[in-house]
Amino acid sequence: MQDVGKLAQVSAMTVSRVLKNDPGVSEATRERVFAAVDRLGYRRNQTARSLRLGGSGMIGLVVTNLANPFYSRLALGVQEVATEYGFRMLLSNSAEQSEREPDLIDGLVDHQVEGLIVVPAGSRQQHLAGAMRHVPVVLAARPPAGLDTDCVLVEDFHGAREATACLLSEGHTRIAFLGNPPALYTGAERLRGFWAAHEEAGVEPDSTLIRQGLVDAATAERAALDLLDRSKGPTALFCTNNRISQGAIRALYRTGTTLPLAGFDDFDLSDVLGLPLTLVSYDADEIGRQAARLLVDRLDRREGEPPAPRRVTVPTRVIRHGVPSGGPRSAPPSPA
Repeated sequence: MQDVGKLAQVSAMTVSRVLKNDPGVSEATRERVFAAVDRLGYRRNQTARSLRLGGSGMIGLVVTNLANPFYSRLALGVQEVATEYGFRMLLSNSAEQSEREPDLIDGLVDHQVEGLIVVPAGSRQQHLAGAMRHVPVVLAARPPAGLDTDCVLVEDFHGAREATACLLSEGHTRIAFLGNPPALYTGAERLRGFWAAHEEAGVEPDSTLIRQGLVDAATAERAALDLLDRSKGPTALFCTNNRISQGAIRALYRTGTTLPLAGFDDFDLSDVLGLPLTLVSYDADEIGRQAARLLVDRLDRREGEPPAPRRVTVPTRVIRHGVPSGGPRSAPPSPA
């Protein structure tokens, strides 16, 4: 700024006022400063400025699968609140590989982020305890394991129980369960809700119709095809996330079968597929917003006594698409 000021024949302070669009600077001075900026190719070093003022002004976000629309929406929620409070967001993707996560966390801490929001890729979280010695950490979508920190969760158990209860109320007693790995909190809680709905209805789930460890649409499609090929297959399906639901829908399409499907996460075009769908919906953006608010609150309290760990739960609601089945139906013949 001193070089720009010298060329424009003004002080460095005046250069700063121009770059901040201070209305008290004359138009002639503004034009001279911008001409000098263009000539010298000046760009303000925001990182150096933030460090001088105390803190980098950045927060880090680590998600497990950026290709999943859920995490894209969560990131938008984090960014919304970060921008509101003057922070920038650095985003990293672990690709659901828990062994990659410690390096991503260390890299963000090394880049001087002031805090972290993390969706853990696995149940082992010792590396997060190490990061918490340097910056506050808030977890999203999955709870802390052996850590004293804030987290934002979804009503996984309640949503799965409610959606499964809808199928049971229609007379379905052979409901297949297509779930993500049981070691994940969401997989375990949604199976627990699925089981609880059966217990409340007085129906014993068929364990041979339960498939876990599905990681994407392709594995879900193969599992669903295997179940649909059984002589005594399911009359309805429950899926624990949007990718698994999409894989199951592909299996139904390939076999020419129409079965009611319940699952977590609404997804694009679900309302125009013409299938009987019961979907657990929630505001993924709100998960990100709540996590960012908890983190900003911890950053504001760095000089005082930190708050006790807090847990925020984002509510779910069940939405219905298509025509309810009205009871179990056999699969129609495959189309020509």
